[in-house]
Order: sequence, then structure tokens, then C-alpha cells
Amino acid sequence: MPTKITVIYDNPKDPEAFEADHHEQVTLARKLPGIRRVESAKVWPKEDGSPTPAYRLLDLYFADYDTASTAVTTPQAATFVAKVFELATGGVRIVFADVEDA
Repeated sequence: MPTKITVIYDNPKDPEAFEADHHEQVTLARKLPGIRRVESAKVWPKEDGSPTPAYRLLDLYFADYDTASTAVTTPQAATFVAKVFELATGGVRIVFADVEDA
């Protein structure tokens, strides 16, 4: 079954600095072995001006769980994850998910 890894970035301390380096994060994600698709999304601001529940989402799509699991053990993943934690000044969560057709 298709699998995705989602990186959920909480609101960074310096959004401008985050955005300045985010393109490198996406480039590193595209180098992961077995990657099929990379999707980056910025969370819309809330209408009332309160903080958003997350800042950005980065979805990494793979053919299946085994391919995703293998990809995260590679040197490319080590470089990618180091960048994740460098950018995640407000916190981060990383989850694996089974992609289901709706």
C-alpha cells in the first residue's frame, strides 16, 4: 500500500529564516531513495489572528511501507533529517501513514 511520511512543522521562531531555507529541505527530500512525490504545503493563517496549529507540512510519498522504511536508513535521509531539525525551531512531528483511497 502506498505510504507517506509527513513532517509537521510547528510555528517557527523566525518564519522568514524558515522560508529562506525551506527550498533546500524540499531538494533534500527529492533525493531520498524510492521517493515518488514530494508535496509541501503552508498552513493558512487563522481568520482571528491566533496561531495556526502547524506552520508547514511536508509529505513524502513512497510505493509502500518497506520502501519508506528503507529510505529513512540511508545517508540521504540522515542529511534530510538533520535539515528537518535545523529548521524546526518551533517543534516538529514526523509520522508514517498508509495512503488510502477515499
